[in-house]
Amino acid sequence: MADTPAPQGIESYGYQQELRRSLGFTDLLVYGLVFMVPIAPFGIFGGVFQGSGGMVALAYLLGMVAMMFTALSYAQMSRAFPMAGSVYTYAGRGIAAPVGFLSGWMILLDYVLVPGLLYLIAGVAMNSLVPSVPVWLWLIGFVLLNTVVNYLGIETTNRVNKAMLIGELVVLALFVVVGVIALADGKGRGFDFTPLYNAHTFSWSLAFGAVSIAVLSFLGFDGISTLSEENRDSTKAIGRSMVAALLLAGTLFVVQTWVASLLVADPDALIRDGDPNGTAFYDAARTAAGGWLATLTAASTAVAWGFANSLVAQAATSRLLYAMARDRQLPAFLARIHPTRRVPVNATLLTAGVSLVLGLYTASREDGITLLSTLVNFGALTTFLVLHVAVVVHYLIRKRSKDYWRHLIAPALGFAILAYVVVNADIAAQRLGFVWLLVGVIVLAGLMATGRKPRLAVTEAEPATVTVTDAVADATTSDAAVAPEGTATPEATAAPDVTATTNATTTNATTAEEKQ
Repeated sequence: MADTPAPQGIESYGYQQELRRSLGFTDLLVYGLVFMVPIAPFGIFGGVFQGSGGMVALAYLLGMVAMMFTALSYAQMSRAFPMAGSVYTYAGRGIAAPVGFLSGWMILLDYVLVPGLLYLIAGVAMNSLVPSVPVWLWLIGFVLLNTVVNYLGIETTNRVNKAMLIGELVVLALFVVVGVIALADGKGRGFDFTPLYNAHTFSWSLAFGAVSIAVLSFLGFDGISTLSEENRDSTKAIGRSMVAALLLAGTLFVVQTWVASLLVADPDALIRDGDPNGTAFYDAARTAAGGWLATLTAASTAVAWGFANSLVAQAATSRLLYAMARDRQLPAFLARIHPTRRVPVNATLLTAGVSLVLGLYTASREDGITLLSTLVNFGALTTFLVLHVAVVVHYLIRKRSKDYWRHLIAPALGFAILAYVVVNADIAAQRLGFVWLLVGVIVLAGLMATGRKPRLAVTEAEPATVTVTDAVADATTSDAAVAPEGTATPEATAAPDVTATTNATTTNATTAEEKQ
């Protein structure tokens, strides 16, 4: 019997469709690109240059490869579980509910802290352009602006995303074209391959150590998965938009950092002394075309990080909080949906409040940006490791998949690369990250002791991965066989009702889903 498109409904998982399904593939792609920020290297170029021994393009190329394996794992899990919550949902349903809670807890280091980091970077950049306006005032302005836009609904956020993306791409194209012309005219070092490979400085540990910094530019493609319940297309649109966004952004990162590296006036000094003021990229722009290009790139960085990127980061964070609260792993008030705008209003406001407090606090510290950056990166990378494990457990072990590339080899390679990056990451980031994990374990123990053990809303119905025949024949046994502890219900073992049968008859076969 021919397969039919997988249903988009999440009712079979025990949830109600509360968010508005209004986003298509292009909307998701734009969201991911804006979240990653096509001009993200502008703000951290100097740090990556120093950490990579001048091989910035290599660091970003390796980062793209590492993140591509992660995107493939996200694509597989988003098809199996088309719900909000990102890796919290995937690890919880793919492995076990407690693992999902800890994964959600760790990804909070990324999702909850990153808006504050972005606001801080933007505030510092704007202050450098308009010194009369203090950093804290810029920070408050960005927070208020983004909160209002997100409160108005995902459609408003989507429209703003598209406008901001066009502006960023125009600035990026201008820099690359002007930079290439400047190099052809004899400015900088001229054309060579040292940004990709320098025999005098190359080592694998150096390269992957730089990847742990450069990966900050890639964080955001995974935020697409938090919009699963606002996606109007098939479940495949989530995974495809992640891969497409990652490929496009990674290519842009390599090109722009290659050009900028060749325009650095004194590479040895930048490697030796670093970039404490965060102006290395703008200095390269000044070498290419003078002060106007330096000012344009600095202003663009401030707007892109403080408005465009922070806007989508706040939206993704609110969806994660909403998903965890809906499963009783966070306070219930965070699961409240605005009755008309269909957005998680309380989660959105809490994200804004936390971002404001973090931004104002770290603005008073000299190491504020470094502190938040290391925590954000560590939280994201550790949860990506769990994601790869979830793919293997869910598909290879639980579903007995024969697609060894997607469900064993690719996740294993992704895990190995990221594990090496984590090992070579900053020691302070490792320590602070493990302290946060320990706090999460304590919170989990408290939940279990008070009778709030992590439980999923319903058994693993998984409408996108059963055959038409098997769905009806095994309806009385398949769910109970894989149900996490405490989730089986009398309905799970009863004969399927009309709705369940209807859902079953509109599903894809497991093998068909895996091969596509």
